[in-house]
Amino acid sequence: MVMGSAATANAATVRYYDVAPGVSLNVRSGPGTNYTIVRVLPEGAKVPIFCQTPGTTVTGPYGTSNIWDNIDDGEFVSDTNVHTGSDGYIRPRCSF
Repeated sequence: MVMGSAATANAATVRYYDVAPGVSLNVRSGPGTNYTIVRVLPEGAKVPIFCQTPGTTVTGPYGTSNIWDNIDDGEFVSDTNVHTGSDGYIRPRCSF
């Protein structure tokens, strides 16, 4: 099963968002803290958001939310660690 839709995104429309200052961000294999950490983004990273989906509710620098951002095929980060300028969805829902 392929999670997310990063492979089908149009590169010309990709926007990158800042990870919260001072945060080394765990990237997980699915939308929740129960999924495996696949890599860690360094402080100062920027991420694309291809789609968003509900998952584990977490609290981070930008509040408390259950929204998870798909940043690549099979890679998710909590939206509470990404400066999107919104408390809600800013990208389409992921389809699995």
